Amino acid sequence: MKKQGFNPYLPSWEYIPDGEPHVFGGRVYVYGSHDKFNGYVYCMNDYVCWSAPEDDLTDWRFEGEIYKKTDDPFNSDGSMCLYAPDVTTGSDGKYYLYYALDKMDVISVAVCDTPAGKFNFLGYVQYPDGTLYGRKEGDIHQFDPGVLTEGEKTYLYTGFCWPDDKSRKGSTAVVLKSDMLIINEGPVFIAPTSCYSEGTGFEGHEFFEASSVRKRGDIYYFIYSSIALNELCYATSKNPLKDFIYGGIIISNTDKYIDTYKPAGKPMNDNGNNHGSIVEIKGKWYIFYHRHTNGKEFSRQACLEPIKINDDGSINQVLMTSCGPNNGPLAGRGEYPSYIACNFFCAENNDQPLAGYWSKRDPLLPYVTQDGKDGDEETGFVANINTQYGIGFKYFDCKGINAVSVKTRGYNVGFFEVKTSWDGPLLGKIKIDSSNVWKEFLSEIKIPDGIQSLYFVYMGKGAATLKSFNLLC
Repeated sequence: MKKQGFNPYLPSWEYIPDGEPHVFGGRVYVYGSHDKFNGYVYCMNDYVCWSAPEDDLTDWRFEGEIYKKTDDPFNSDGSMCLYAPDVTTGSDGKYYLYYALDKMDVISVAVCDTPAGKFNFLGYVQYPDGTLYGRKEGDIHQFDPGVLTEGEKTYLYTGFCWPDDKSRKGSTAVVLKSDMLIINEGPVFIAPTSCYSEGTGFEGHEFFEASSVRKRGDIYYFIYSSIALNELCYATSKNPLKDFIYGGIIISNTDKYIDTYKPAGKPMNDNGNNHGSIVEIKGKWYIFYHRHTNGKEFSRQACLEPIKINDDGSINQVLMTSCGPNNGPLAGRGEYPSYIACNFFCAENNDQPLAGYWSKRDPLLPYVTQDGKDGDEETGFVANINTQYGIGFKYFDCKGINAVSVKTRGYNVGFFEVKTSWDGPLLGKIKIDSSNVWKEFLSEIKIPDGIQSLYFVYMGKGAATLKSFNLLC
């Protein structure tokens, strides 16, 4: 079978959230923070980079470590974490990495001659008088930098705003000089937080974090994470420093508001923060975002989906899939790893609680995990599949499938229901039994021809663990 593209698009043992995609020299480079598998806080690892050729988003190459947390003079002991970065090309042709340490209220800058070589610390964003940006009275909290360079100007967007915190107004933009450090214009506020949104059009989707900016034609797109956490929203303007108008949601990592295959309010994945941006690759646009794994918020993985930008500049909300990098459905035959599941849900409860800052995670919800420790190249799988809970995959182009098998292990006795919609008619059952090692169980089940979603709902005792499933003709 020809190599196909899955979500997450990086190996299942890699944890790169907050992805900022850029095209440099015919390759797509993704810069993000670097979570630790089974970590206890965000962004515990050093920055690494992955890239892929523009014409093949299934062929990702590890570029290696590009920056260490101890490279920053404020962090020589390595006690602080590297939060979400962004990269831009300066007017001198060099590549500039902007980032914030988790306990510092400033923006740091590093520089490199190549997109993914070793970046070297350059300095801190500052005012002409030498005061570090973030330390002047009235400055907002410096966090999650997004950068865009046009000619001699580099626009820097930052901010983090808890809801109902009146001391923070929203995302802030400044213009840097060509030295990439000194502020030449600003700061100015471009997107409000909840305390300052009345009458702005941002109500209900106010700025929280994850500032990012892209340009298409003469329109600037400001992409950000809203106070709902799970959604990446956008606003547009023809001026990079003012007049941004709220546009809508590009993606939610719970599929909130999507009503094509479920009730609009039913979450179909674990909630939690979201961070990413859009990019044009070979004439097509994509949204890069992340999902949560391991039943926690600190082991996030990179995903992407194609998006459509309409003639009027608007973007339709897209749903999470297993096949985003594939630019179409996966082949409806053969064995697939379970970690590419895009839906994790309770089959009986439309009010499934959301995880994240605002609510408690459902402890019965399935999640992706792996064997071993951080850095071990162990293929991921889905664990904690409790009775009446399920996982879903989108999409497969099925033809002539007459049997389905699953590989499971652990103390579980029961069966998987197989469906093509989460609440749809039962196509068949696969009986499973307790096993100390991965064991395959098979059942004759006919999958209708055509492009299908596949859902596996567990009914039984214990919590099931699923390594993979196989579609057989």
